[in-house]
Amino acid sequence: MSGGLTFTMLDAAKMSTAEVYGAALCELGAEHRDVVALSADLAKSTKIGTFGEKFPDRFFNVGIAEQNMFGVAAGLAKTGLVPFVSTFAIFTSMRGLDQVHTDICYQNLNVKMIATHAGLSFGQAGSTHHCTEDIAIMRSMANLTVIAPADGASTGRAVRAAYERKGPVYIRINRGFDQIVYDGEASDGAAAGSAAGSDGGPAAGKNFEIGKAIQLKDGTDLTIIACGSCVWRALEAARMLEKTDGLSVRVLDMHTIKPIDKEAIDRAIKETRRVITVEDHNVIGGLGGAVAEVAAETGKSFSFARLGIPDCFSLIGQHEDLLAHYGIDENGIAAAVREMMGKDFEADENWDDEV
Repeated sequence: MSGGLTFTMLDAAKMSTAEVYGAALCELGAEHRDVVALSADLAKSTKIGTFGEKFPDRFFNVGIAEQNMFGVAAGLAKTGLVPFVSTFAIFTSMRGLDQVHTDICYQNLNVKMIATHAGLSFGQAGSTHHCTEDIAIMRSMANLTVIAPADGASTGRAVRAAYERKGPVYIRINRGFDQIVYDGEASDGAAAGSAAGSDGGPAAGKNFEIGKAIQLKDGTDLTIIACGSCVWRALEAARMLEKTDGLSVRVLDMHTIKPIDKEAIDRAIKETRRVITVEDHNVIGGLGGAVAEVAAETGKSFSFARLGIPDCFSLIGQHEDLLAHYGIDENGIAAAVREMMGKDFEADENWDDEV
């Protein structure tokens, strides 16, 4: 296993984003009777089955029929209910895309889609279950909010924020086994968007705000903007570089891809002049593409690189090994930072001569 990471059964349970998502949905269900849940025969794998056990009269398993499931969810939303729909990310963004596009997004319906096993997190299952294109696909859907939480605590906050936000929402999570970025025990503490200090490990924040990045570490030499499973790895790389290279690296958790935090990106460009994006997704159209679109409109010159899956179908293997292979683990990120720091661009810090 790359990076020397090992997991026990107890660790896995603590780190599973899906387990937290299931518990958060049950909490919402207890508070709001308009919450209903749908599965396409993957209740156990996606953990939405915990809602079904607690609220069997508000849980619907449509069988292996994802397209029909999204159509049913649209119908339930039209009656005033708030459907939470869960299946694998690959099935949400591709198999059911026609219904997501026309039945849900076109009508701007209040459907919440929790897509599990995203990116390469189900790497050993093969190319049919890899999902490295969904951010690009889903952020192009009008009316749709796209969120990629970093771990269980932030996923729990994202689920609650999704309920409170009117309109369709897509939340992208992994198969599980995520490293802990946020302190779920103290999740009522730090507010989203505020600096969390150089030690990391902040609370997820009662004020988790859609569209506002969370600064996990301050820095002046370079900014790493990450989402999902790459957030912890970006933070580890930044700590490593500070210790071994003396570099001051800012780390942003860009948990919302759409609407994206333009102000945080603009500040990163102005204050660090170097930006690297990291994502468990194809480099085309994902987080890196979204940041590049915002950055290009600033008219400011800066060094920029996108780390992710290249324009190819991924190899098959364990998640950690695949992240290492594509250079989006902590060692790969650190290497990319060192490479960028070795490059020269405009010597002066004068913004007056910028286009």
